[in-house]
Amino acid sequence: MITEEKQRVLDLFSRGRKLYKLMEFSAAKDFFSQALEVDPEDGPSRVYLERCLLYEDNPPPEDWDGVFVMTSK
Repeated sequence: MITEEKQRVLDLFSRGRKLYKLMEFSAAKDFFSQALEVDPEDGPSRVYLERCLLYEDNPPPEDWDGVFVMTSK
């Protein structure tokens, strides 16, 4: 059974992920941050928040397909 807290994190993450795919990184970042306020240990929200911060400074190309390309190990 999913707790109310976990469901809230999942909902916030899902909303952030949709915005992320639309390249709306600033708005997506807000949802990932909110998810981390509910559960500071949520790994996926932390990863996507970091990617949003990266893409705000270095946007992907217009034809971006949503795939994150690692630049270092």
